[in-house]
Amino acid sequence: MKLVQSVRCALLPALALLFMAAAAVAPARAQSDYPNRPIHLIVGFGAGGGTDILARLVGAKLSEILGQSVVVENRPGAAARLAAEYVANQPGDGYTLLASPIGAMSIAAAIYPDLKYNPTKSFVPLALVGQFPLILAVRPDNPANTVKELAEFAKQHPDKANYPSTSPAFIIPMEELKLASGMPGVMIPYKSSAEMILSVIEGQTMMTIVDPPPTVPQVKGGKLKALAVTGNVRLAELPDVPSMTEAGYPSVDVYLWSGMFAPIATPPAIVAKLEKALAEAIHDPDVSAKLRALAVEPSNATPEQFKHIIESDIVKFRDVVKAANVKFED
Repeated sequence: MKLVQSVRCALLPALALLFMAAAAVAPARAQSDYPNRPIHLIVGFGAGGGTDILARLVGAKLSEILGQSVVVENRPGAAARLAAEYVANQPGDGYTLLASPIGAMSIAAAIYPDLKYNPTKSFVPLALVGQFPLILAVRPDNPANTVKELAEFAKQHPDKANYPSTSPAFIIPMEELKLASGMPGVMIPYKSSAEMILSVIEGQTMMTIVDPPPTVPQVKGGKLKALAVTGNVRLAELPDVPSMTEAGYPSVDVYLWSGMFAPIATPPAIVAKLEKALAEAIHDPDVSAKLRALAVEPSNATPEQFKHIIESDIVKFRDVVKAANVKFED
């Protein structure tokens, strides 16, 4: 009996070491085998919006590169903040990623003091997909053909002066335009930029400032009339549409971006694999051409540079919101 107990006592430390070694090997093996099941790419807006379009375009190529399905999952709500909160609380295993625009990251961090996540402390910024200005558009039958004419038309019809929005990213430039032009305009909430555009096409709203991916095809198809693009440079895809600076409103100088993120606890080996694969996907000739056709310039920023852009934009938008005197409720 004593012999058996002695053997047990001798074996226990060895078994403990064996289990510890196995526990250490399991995560390493999981990382080296990554990915071995579908990846979920979370989008905080409804289908058909700009972020959704970019997520599906890049996600399809990412799937080819990694050899696993990339499933785009729409979780709209609170201007994409709910989706960001969801991903921030998922396991850091590389199987739940976030496709997010600037609105839910830098802008949200700039305007919501009680935000439940931090753009660079809750997430690993994996890739900046691209940057783009916004487009001011109305129905083709709107009598206004310039921004100044739209401002006058809105003043003459204040009861009809409204605009759709899904996010502070669209509210801020519209409020800047209102401030600069004196035009009225009431914000109507929607779940995606595709819905925003449809609301203008169907006459539910008068005007919109919206991202290019879902907008450029509608302008080229004659269903929307573009009056200006934010900033001081025209879009190559819409060469006849003036910049806001040319239109007389240089203060409406907002450029947005869209990027890919992972939960902060994601292991470095998986992060490195995703960074490499996403860079390859974004700069694939076919993907790059499709991005440019949607007026999105593919980014060459490294993940570290992307992180710096996020943090710099937080400071910039704090100043923009203060200057425009815009108030937001969480």
